[in-house]
Amino acid sequence: MPDTETTGSLTGRVALVTGAGGLLGGGIARRLAQAGAAVVVHWHHSEQQAAALVQEITAAGGSARAVQADLTREEECRRLVDTAASWRGQLDVLVNNAGIQPVQPLAEMTAEDWRRLSETNVTSAFCCTQAAVRAMTRKGGGGGSIVHIASIEGSSPAPGHAHYSASKAALIMFARSAALEYGHLGVRVNTVSPGLIGRPGLADDWPDGVERWTRAAPLTRLGRPEDIGDACVFLASNAASWITGTDLVVDGGVSARPTW
Repeated sequence: MPDTETTGSLTGRVALVTGAGGLLGGGIARRLAQAGAAVVVHWHHSEQQAAALVQEITAAGGSARAVQADLTREEECRRLVDTAASWRGQLDVLVNNAGIQPVQPLAEMTAEDWRRLSETNVTSAFCCTQAAVRAMTRKGGGGGSIVHIASIEGSSPAPGHAHYSASKAALIMFARSAALEYGHLGVRVNTVSPGLIGRPGLADDWPDGVERWTRAAPLTRLGRPEDIGDACVFLASNAASWITGTDLVVDGGVSARPTW
């Protein structure tokens, strides 16, 4: 029989997923719920999608609730985390998934464009992480797991993504720094770096890009939100109890492809 202390079970744990009203965040929240976690589904603009996900999880026998917050505001980050921790009296897992990915040539990018993306992709993770560690360790709490959703663009930038790539590189280094400072509290901090994640209509909108990706990927397909969710379940579980400060690349093998 498998030992539930070392496998990927999250039964009895509470997880918060930011940006869970979106496609990728929804896939992460769904996998965490399937692993047994009670999931707080954060949304900013995607109220209907978040409500539908909560209904789906509860209909399948899981537990979930939706909470709205604007994560570009520090006080909203704290409120979101405190609400998640108060729901069941604990917070064990935080997945910082919320983010944006505009495409802009560097020469046309403004400082305001840069600041807006940085606040959404990086500062929100910083604020939520600080608040989550306080929640995970108060009243004798035993710590927890924090996962930032980064990207393979954190090490391999793409044209038009200067601000996005920089933000993902920042998340990877922030996770490593937080792992150093929070490890003694029992809090593990890691990143997951996805490759190209498919969505409905992507092959029609970007046929050349999808064809190039599937040709380059050793596993010959785009990623699915659930692929990233599986990585988050692993890092949140006791199976990863000695893993912190690590970037887990989930890209179908594209990063193994020679660039020369």
